[in-house]
Formats: sequence, structure tokens, C-alpha cells
Amino acid sequence: MIRRRRRSAAGRAVLTVVTAFGVLAGAALAGAAPAGAVPAGRRIAPGVTYRQFDVRAAAGPAHAHLLTVDLADPHVHVDLLYPGAVAARATVSGMADSAGAVAGVNGDFFDISETQHPGVDATGASVGPAIAGGQALKAAVPNGQRFGPALPPGTSTQDVFGVGTDGRARMDRLSLTGGVDTPDGTFPLKGLNQYALPENSVGAFTAHWGSASRKRAVCGTDAQRSAPCSTDTYEVRVRGGRVVSASDTPGSGAIPADTTVLVGREEGAQRLRKLSVGEPVKVTHDLVAASSGVRYAFAVGGFPVLEHGEALPGLDDKTSSVRTAVGFRDGGRQLLILALDGAAAYRTGMTLAEEAGTMRSLGASDAFNLDGGGSTELVARDDGASAVTVRNHPSTGAERPVANGIGVFSAG
Repeated sequence: MIRRRRRSAAGRAVLTVVTAFGVLAGAALAGAAPAGAVPAGRRIAPGVTYRQFDVRAAAGPAHAHLLTVDLADPHVHVDLLYPGAVAARATVSGMADSAGAVAGVNGDFFDISETQHPGVDATGASVGPAIAGGQALKAAVPNGQRFGPALPPGTSTQDVFGVGTDGRARMDRLSLTGGVDTPDGTFPLKGLNQYALPENSVGAFTAHWGSASRKRAVCGTDAQRSAPCSTDTYEVRVRGGRVVSASDTPGSGAIPADTTVLVGREEGAQRLRKLSVGEPVKVTHDLVAASSGVRYAFAVGGFPVLEHGEALPGLDDKTSSVRTAVGFRDGGRQLLILALDGAAAYRTGMTLAEEAGTMRSLGASDAFNLDGGGSTELVARDDGASAVTVRNHPSTGAERPVANGIGVFSAG
């Protein structure tokens, strides 16, 4: 992870294990007080335990749901949950059951609304990079195009939490590297399956994107998500290494596996206009880690709140909300997945500083904030059950379809 100047955690949240035993019945109970707790943790699968506990936060009591995952167990692994396309949304429970996960939690912030761009549909695509099964799905949008709370100082939309092919959890940054080779030369590729492209750039869309419109990709600016859509755009379709079609406006519809769609805005559009149907074009792309020399088997976007046992400087200690966080201890061999309860009695949640303090008190050396509020959701499958159960109360009263999540898998 890129080193930052650190200070002690500002959060002063205090954990209190409650004594009643039981599990929540799921989203149907939203708004009610939690039905009980698992004081010492209950094994739901080999290498995976679940428990609940109370946290005394500044805005009032919070109730936490925690999964502890033993990544050192050869039968256990985690991977990205997603709906089969980058530009799509589904519930955490639906994604977990479809993938056969024993547990899961919501993931990255995502393009949830486009009210500031009339006529443009929200894509549902996530903000940060995403890797599933060792394959890069997408890169990060510009910082100014993100959804979610303000980024802590020194963090970026390129920040990820992930697990390497060595089975260890870590935090890092993933940046896009790639290019477009044409008869007139090579120019850089600045986007991969993103709902927002940098100004003056060219981005690639593949079959992983899905069928959603690519119009959103040319809206806003690097500094302002709500800025108008660009009027200088161009799209080129490449199949079998050659240009097969072109258009002045970004299109929509499913992209075949042998096809890459290049979308350009401003200077990027001008570059694409120089290409003619039939010309050879080669597109290359990869996600490159800033720190780790180990390839990522899985990665999801968000932002760090705790590094090497210390809270990041400048974490918000005023705004309380329902939160989702993931962290690790024991050199990345043990994973901690935390989701706060959204029931009325606990909906005030905690600040980011308190979140960092809570994760540290659980033994995490490093922790990462994921999407929260109405997106916060933790699911788990009881031993012998055929489907997962929603363990926290979603604060909106029902499961919210989200862009992605973290799935926990146990083969034992």
C-alpha cells in the first residue's frame, strides 16, 4: 500500500458483546430491534464464523455483524460477487446464492442516480477497480466522478481491498495501463468498462460491461460529476483486430466476446475519427498494482481507513452513518467483514473515525471502508441451509440492489 502519514485512530467506539443468543431473520424485520446476538461467534462453515455485538458510538449505540474468515484454511476463499455484468445491479443475497457463497457483504459505491443528466440512465456500475476470479473487469473512474462520501486525504478511486493469488488479503492501488495500436501510431487507453471516462480520453468497453448504454461515460468532468455531457464524442467497434463500424454517439446493447468498443471524448474522439472501417487496431489493457508484486485473485473498490494499526489522517469524525468495512489481521491470513445494523434503534451508526477504531479494536491491522447506508448488508448461510439469510436490518427496509460485493466460499 502507498505509505501515508498516519496518526492514532480518532474513533473511540467501545465494543460490548451482548448476551442474548440468536440470529436475525433478515430484511423482513427491518426497523425492529435486533432479535439477538451470537456472543462468542458461531461457525457457519469451515473457516468461517459469525457473531453480533454492540458498539457504543458518539451518536448512540450501534449494532455490528461480523464475519471472521480464515484465509489460511485451504478450503476457504473470497471472490467478487457481481451480477454477471459491470453495468448491472443485484441484491447481495441473490448474488451470494447464485455464486454458491456461504456468506457475503455489499461492496463498492456505484452509479446510483443520474438526475443531473436528463435522458441519461444510471448504469449501476461501481466506482473503483474490480477483479473477479483473477480477471480484470473494470478500472476506476476519475476522483471527481465518484459517488459516496468525500475521500479521506491521500486516498483515490484507485484504492482497492483484495486478496492475492497467494491467498493473503491486502490493500493497494490498481491503475489502468494499456494502449490502442493503429496504423498511425499508439495512443494510451484511459478507461476500461467505466461509467465515466477522463476528459480528452479513449476508453474500452468489453463483454464484461453488459448491455447498458455507454452514454454516461462521456458525461461530467474529472472534477465535477454533475457537469454536462460532452458534445464531442465518437465510438468505434473493433472485431477480430479490425474496425468494423463507427458512430458519432456512444451506443448500447450487449458486446460480443470477440468485440471491443472504443469510446472517445474531446481529444479522444478526434483520435478515433482518424480510424477507418477495415483498418487494423489492437487494444491492450491491464490493472497494475502500486505495491504488491503478487497478482490479485479478487479486488473491490472503496477507500482505506486503517493502515498498519493506525487510522488514516483526516478521517471524518462528525458524520455518523450505517457502515460496511472489511479488514485483516495476522499478515492478511484472517479476514474481518463488518456490517452495521440499520434497524431504527441503531440507524445513527458511526463515523469513519469510529469505524477505524472499531476495526482496530477487533485486531485488524488494516481496514477498508465500503459502501454504506441503505447498501449495507451482510448475509450468511447456516450449516445445512440451501440459501443465505440477511443478518442485519437494511436501513431502507429492504435489500438494495448493488453493483458488487464480497463473497465468502467454503468447500469444507
